[in-house]
Amino acid sequence: MESDEDMLDASDSELMYDDDLYSDGGCASDEIDGDYESDDSQSFLTRRDQSYNILKEEEIRQRQEEDISKVSGILFISRDAACILLRHYKWNVTKVHDEWFSNEESVRKEVGLLEEPVEIPNSGELKCGICFDALPSSDMRAAACGHPYCIECWKGYIVASIKDGPICLGLRCPEPSCNVAIDHDMIKKVASSEDVEKYSRFLYRSYVEDNRKIKWCPGPGCEYAVEFFLADSNNDVLCNCAHWFCWNCTEEAHRPVDCETVTKWLIKNSAESENMNWILANSKPCPKCKRPIEKNQGCMHMTCSSPCRFEFCWLCLGSWQSHGERTGGFYSCNSYERAKKEGVYDETEKRREMAKNSLERYMHYYERWASNQSSRQKAIADLHSMETEKIQKLSEIIREPETQLRFIIDAWQQIVDCRRLLRWTYAYGFYIPDKETAKKQLFEYLQGEAEAGLERLHQCVEKELQDYFSMEKPSDTPIYENFSQYRVKLCGLTSVTKNYFENLVHALEIGLEDVNSSSSQTSTSKNEPTKGKSGKNKSRPTPAGVTVEDHWSCDRCTYANPASSDRCQMCQHQV
Repeated sequence: MESDEDMLDASDSELMYDDDLYSDGGCASDEIDGDYESDDSQSFLTRRDQSYNILKEEEIRQRQEEDISKVSGILFISRDAACILLRHYKWNVTKVHDEWFSNEESVRKEVGLLEEPVEIPNSGELKCGICFDALPSSDMRAAACGHPYCIECWKGYIVASIKDGPICLGLRCPEPSCNVAIDHDMIKKVASSEDVEKYSRFLYRSYVEDNRKIKWCPGPGCEYAVEFFLADSNNDVLCNCAHWFCWNCTEEAHRPVDCETVTKWLIKNSAESENMNWILANSKPCPKCKRPIEKNQGCMHMTCSSPCRFEFCWLCLGSWQSHGERTGGFYSCNSYERAKKEGVYDETEKRREMAKNSLERYMHYYERWASNQSSRQKAIADLHSMETEKIQKLSEIIREPETQLRFIIDAWQQIVDCRRLLRWTYAYGFYIPDKETAKKQLFEYLQGEAEAGLERLHQCVEKELQDYFSMEKPSDTPIYENFSQYRVKLCGLTSVTKNYFENLVHALEIGLEDVNSSSSQTSTSKNEPTKGKSGKNKSRPTPAGVTVEDHWSCDRCTYANPASSDRCQMCQHQV
């Protein structure tokens, strides 16, 4: 796995139009020989590093058995006792060994393990400590402490505990003054097979749920667990079920936004405060009963609902009976304008305007946050369709093996992952303080570049590829040459989009520090025009602190190219 510095290596002075920006990718030539294989074909967002490991149920059970056997063999105790110890110490074998050899007696007392079990008498009758019935000793059962209870009472006690959930794993003797643990063997002796299975399932799941290094994948219906090794800045995990999530907070993967910001954003999306802001921004209280009223028609004559039925003017909130020709007519209220000049409504209007602006700002970011999620879900469906059926059809039309068409799958995968990342950048942007103008400008510039690149890539793979599927039969004419050009263009788009998002991720993860480092630079080149290859002056507005090198725009595909290049790095068009 490459380090983040290697993956996100971008020049500060040549932010987006460096030659290297267009030279990355496996399809940057007109002729491609052999199967399409690229070490960098996988998105930097999807590339799985060595910081975590995906565990199946068989692997989890195997590890659990190995840990139990290890503790049992080293401490010379039964497997049930080893299991009780491991559960108590969160399945940390090292912790069990350290505590046991440090003070075995204290550990036994704390966990509820006796050195020598107490046997119940084999003859005569014994009184059950729960139902107080006197029964033969053969009908009685006891834990290692020897406190006898009848089988039916044991069964009721254990079944009730299992119904309460995983808490049954810490079951102790029913005797109030006794702290002896109930082991798995006792569960199997008195409980039904169904309850024993439930208990065993709780025991299996506890290996993950009590372990600080392992977590269940939060994907719907997923049974995989994830073991995490390195606690670095990138906590994104891709499970085998294709669900992305954050190891730290288990929410959907939200790189480069931190977990605290994600929590605030999700709470805000579901908070009633936004409803109150809407009410305050779009309604007024009835002057009589104070209930909020929304204006849904054109005239200013308002009538409150039953039982109030008070008629008033929407503008000045005065009684409608006082509105006649002398006040400017039924649909014009100059008394409001007069009162406004006198300052009667200044505070109310200021509060209403603030609420309206706050609501509009929130809706701006929320709509784009939600829209990118919808686009991502559609892209996931399109990716699945391409992998399962369309790639084979295209292979027949183009007369190329499916391995040569892998670049299309990679493009769709890039779209899926970039949509997820772009979605969370809107949550990031919402919490940038308005007073930090330079940071906001740099953020919007980088986000705009990345989003524009993603839209071009999405349109290319979604729209332009359909022309080849519309051909019913393979053609020997220029279809292969056209598709070769399309291959180069799509691979270039995928590579460029990847670079755009790498720069965006890097900038956000370091807190847009480029603004601070470049704040002392002159801003005279902020909107400096550049002269393209066509001879026309082209201006490109950029935020303060962002330097853009001279470039030219290809007449064929409109992509920006370094000024030193005579060939479009996207479509290979010769100028």
